[in-house]
Amino acid sequence: MDLVNFLREVAIVAAAGVVAAVLMAWIRLPAVAGFLLAGALVGPHAFALVEDPKTIGTLAEVGVVLLLFTIGLEFSLERFARIWNMVVIGGGLQIGLTTLVVMGICLALGFNVSQGVFVGFVLAQSSTSIVLQNLSRRREVDTPHGRFIVGAQIFQDLVMVPKMLVIPLLAGRGGDNFALDLGWALGKAALMVAAVVTLSRLIIPPIFRRVAAARSREAFLLAILVTCIGTAYMTSMAGLSLALGAFLSGLVIAGSPFGQRAMTDILPLRDLFASLFFLSLGMYFDIQAVLQHPIAVVLVFVGILFGKSLVAALAAMAMRFPARVAVIGGVGMAPFSEMGFVLATMPLAAGLVSPDVLKIIFAAGIPTMFITPLMMALAPSFSAGAALLRPLERILGTRGISQQAERDERISSHVIIAGYGLAGRLLAQSLKATGIRYLILELNAETVRSAREAREPAYYADVTSEEALSHAHIDKARALVLLINDADAVRRTISNAKRISPDLPVYVRAHYLSEQPRLNGAGAHDIVVEELEAGIELMARVLRDSGVPRNVITERVKDAREETQPSARKDTLPRRKLRNVAELDEMKIESFLVRDGSYASGRTLAAMQLRNRSGALVVAARRGGKLLEQVPAEDKFNAGDTVYLAGSKASVARAIALLQTGQAEDAEPAAGEASEPGHVSDPTPRSDMVHVLPEKPPTPPAS
Repeated sequence: MDLVNFLREVAIVAAAGVVAAVLMAWIRLPAVAGFLLAGALVGPHAFALVEDPKTIGTLAEVGVVLLLFTIGLEFSLERFARIWNMVVIGGGLQIGLTTLVVMGICLALGFNVSQGVFVGFVLAQSSTSIVLQNLSRRREVDTPHGRFIVGAQIFQDLVMVPKMLVIPLLAGRGGDNFALDLGWALGKAALMVAAVVTLSRLIIPPIFRRVAAARSREAFLLAILVTCIGTAYMTSMAGLSLALGAFLSGLVIAGSPFGQRAMTDILPLRDLFASLFFLSLGMYFDIQAVLQHPIAVVLVFVGILFGKSLVAALAAMAMRFPARVAVIGGVGMAPFSEMGFVLATMPLAAGLVSPDVLKIIFAAGIPTMFITPLMMALAPSFSAGAALLRPLERILGTRGISQQAERDERISSHVIIAGYGLAGRLLAQSLKATGIRYLILELNAETVRSAREAREPAYYADVTSEEALSHAHIDKARALVLLINDADAVRRTISNAKRISPDLPVYVRAHYLSEQPRLNGAGAHDIVVEELEAGIELMARVLRDSGVPRNVITERVKDAREETQPSARKDTLPRRKLRNVAELDEMKIESFLVRDGSYASGRTLAAMQLRNRSGALVVAARRGGKLLEQVPAEDKFNAGDTVYLAGSKASVARAIALLQTGQAEDAEPAAGEASEPGHVSDPTPRSDMVHVLPEKPPTPPAS
């Protein structure tokens, strides 16, 4: 083909890709799905604007090389160590079970073992780009099903290397020589890995240091391409695949200090060529294959979409994930993969199966890549799939918490913490320090193990399960705190918790303000929105450092909350009538914990002259678990006593300063400003600060 026609077809494909990407953005689907659809429409089996997919095949192959290169860049031993059990066990089960099931079906249909293994290799892969992009967009990477999917995807990327080594042997093996040929291929791969380690430690770093010292972005980008394409060329000369070489070259640079910069610089180039790859992949969708073999295409489509989902869900269940999480994770592992296409179109794979078989696989597989984002969005509501796995769930014991908690009938007035990340640990530490009992429910087995080793009351449980909530004695709990990342799981948990204990306060952490109406509708008692709290805190700090007066900052904080949350926090109790009295608008009730280093420790009210020096009134105190409604002026305060103060904001602030340091200050700190222990940094009433008692009578919290 001459250059003019080549450029014309590239322009057509690129224009179709632009339109498709814009449309996908409008309907909130990954651009990859649009590229597949656009490729199918402009390809030879539809409008034939591009008569031969091989026209842009070379550019698409460059996209595959760059795709594998960035996968190598993203892989690190540290990342592997964090989720090694998900990678090795979960991914191994998913790949192994899927390959065995597909091979068994192929053998039943008359294929030989080599053909069955090959088709199993192709269909066992799942689309990394579509699934991970969808998880990232939905902020579900750190959810239980997200961790399973990411771990299995990493394993799939890793086994691409041995698959590429085995497929040529499947295509041309001679029976008795198979083991020898496989050993020789693996030996060559081991030599290449050894060479990669040598390059990454001895040769690549000094070369890239010299290139980086030139401070030329062009030179650095060319150095990346030389490393990528050069390594791919060397592996091809050694009889291995270009894609394997690209993956290894990514590992070479990832092991150097320049991995992050390489990723930043290569991403635009990778996205460009990878887009062409997905467009060319869409061109392989043959409507004639659907018309000629409709039953076969439909059966393969159903097998990929639902069969792979079921097998992956079983793998997740084997990892002791509950049925709901297993179903969502299984749906995420369903789509046909771009790497499966790479395996299917390897030159030496051509002799394994007929072109008609590959056409059927492509005709059935490509639509699954398009429909998977929608399936993942609907997966949390697939109750039928979860019900199907419920018997296995009971056998494996993946729903309820351990029997130790179930037998402990003495548990009451406790806080249930769902999710034991940083926020969960901070809350648990505070509850322990104040003598409030708590239970931790977590769906990450490693986190539970670590917490149990630290003598924390942590249990492996699916908090969305009514059974697990009942075992945690939620009917006797004082509060439920949800610190999990799965928004659907949060709403489901609130609903189940309210069904068991309608009056239970449920505190929720949400990522976005847009989630708040649905959480309020589900029955959440109080919601802390990350983007709002972070925005207000940053605003206050910037204003403070810019010299804005404290009272102006206070007003802006108040205005920001009113503007963004006009009805954010529901009033579960009627407002105190005193709050409606204009003269008492400035009144405040606050508590102070006396510590060993506090000025008040060992001193009496009379000695400190707290009323005269601050203007605040001591309305009650808690000592040794007992409430003192009247505090004699001659009684000494001891460490561990809680003092309850009432008065204007200024007088309460002076009283707290006096109790802490012995000095009665005239001003209280502004929002975002560090404060002494026992002091409130946010001047507005906040129900998520335990020592502020807004809109409540001066009754101390129960111990």
